[in-house]
Amino acid sequence: MYSCKINLAGKYSYLTEKFTAGLKWLSENDIRKFPDGKHEIPGTDLFADVQTYDSKPENDCRFESNHEHFDIQYVAEGREYFCVHPAEDIAVAESHPERDTYFHEKPESYGRVLLSSGDFIIVSPEEAHMPKCAVKFPEKVRKVVIKVKA
Repeated sequence: MYSCKINLAGKYSYLTEKFTAGLKWLSENDIRKFPDGKHEIPGTDLFADVQTYDSKPENDCRFESNHEHFDIQYVAEGREYFCVHPAEDIAVAESHPERDTYFHEKPESYGRVLLSSGDFIIVSPEEAHMPKCAVKFPEKVRKVVIKVKA
């Protein structure tokens, strides 16, 4: 699943080799057996960041974006709300270009998707996103974020 503005629909192909390689790696590996941290995906220029954390109240979460990478965010265990909003519509509050990470002010309204075990979402560089939001109460989440060069 992905969503974007119609004027961006033709800008990227989500079926190119780099996306299919990332999704194939996810389907062939049990992420729960990987230690937290960065893992190169063999035969590609992709890497996966395996994470374990407790989701948190939405007010404690931050919007972020990346200028040079897409994210494929896959929940292996647990569930969380994943919020999205066009990055161009919200001010950057903090920049870390060396990590390709930009934190944004929280907009007044935004979209929210429920991600449960086995779900993934693809986020483009034009989309600010706020992961790790608790559904009803904080719970353990096991996730992998695959970084795909834009």
